[in-house]
Amino acid sequence: MKRPVTDEDVRQLAATARPYSLVILRWGPARRQNGAVETENAHQRRMVELRRDGKIAILCPVTSDTICGVAVLTVPVDEASAIMQGDPCVHLGMMNCEVLPCYSFPGDALP
Repeated sequence: MKRPVTDEDVRQLAATARPYSLVILRWGPARRQNGAVETENAHQRRMVELRRDGKIAILCPVTSDTICGVAVLTVPVDEASAIMQGDPCVHLGMMNCEVLPCYSFPGDALP
């Protein structure tokens, strides 16, 4: 039987929190412009490169008519915003980007 989580458990975990940047990408008004396929391919290559280089810790493409992806970046919000403003899909209005500060804990991972 598992023991209940205590307030001390919460405090101990909270003390280990590290800052990250949460990126939410939504489809923009120019989603279907001429050259969209090539631009989206460039976006995908860039996101995988950022993941490979350790700037993206978690990369989650989303299959939705409104949200196209979520990512957790390992860099501060201002740097994450600058990185995403350089994204080809964001730059051309195919995607809109929101960057939020967030926290997570050492050892957190997707199963």
